[in-house]
Amino acid sequence: MHRAFIFAVALTTSAIAFAAQAAEIKNMVIVHGALADGSGWRKVAEILQQRGFNVTVVQEPITSLKDDVAATNRVLDLQDGPSLLIGHSYGGMVITEAGNHANVAGLVYVAAFEPDKGESLVSLASSKPAAGTHIRETKDGNYLYLDPANFAADFAADLPKEDAAFLSRSQVFASKEAFTSKVTEPAWQTKKSWAIVATQDRSINPDLERDMAKRAGSETIEIEASHAVFASQPDKVADVIAKAAQSAQ
Repeated sequence: MHRAFIFAVALTTSAIAFAAQAAEIKNMVIVHGALADGSGWRKVAEILQQRGFNVTVVQEPITSLKDDVAATNRVLDLQDGPSLLIGHSYGGMVITEAGNHANVAGLVYVAAFEPDKGESLVSLASSKPAAGTHIRETKDGNYLYLDPANFAADFAADLPKEDAAFLSRSQVFASKEAFTSKVTEPAWQTKKSWAIVATQDRSINPDLERDMAKRAGSETIEIEASHAVFASQPDKVADVIAKAAQSAQ
């Protein structure tokens, strides 16, 4: 009788754990990168919403990695059920830390940094420099931005001229502190991850994107696109994210 009871409890506990792992993923939380804001993700968000997903875009301040992780965690706290966390560019630094949140079932890196413990955006970017060289300092020396005259070429070469110009005018300046902060606990070490490599990227070296994805064991998909792959190839990016949601269940 006692053994039967213990077996029944163990079986029930296992069933609950399995159900939690197999829960359908309907929540998508997107973390934009530096030198851009979340508005460029509108097409991807609309495609995913049409497929039945609940999409939220974090508008993090890019004042520090700590602040940006906190902003992401506030959004994750609001989700009902498991979430897929998606990060672009510097957003990859953010989701690597914020991905430790209990609601996160998987991570998708979109032309993004995928750091290991102790690495910063600056240390990664300098290890394999990108083709673009037009990052500038603000007059106070505390923030960085991409020179509007070179924004289209370095960030969004495959977007219509007007769209690239809008992205340039709406870019979010990044604090130097955010770019030099080091990651402490990489979530990809314990959670499934996917990585999109933008093969024409001039903001992050595509070979660096490949190396980081390989190191993390991320399932990698290459798309011929600029750094703004989320805006120029929204259907392909949405497909990767939707398939990741299925695989992460």
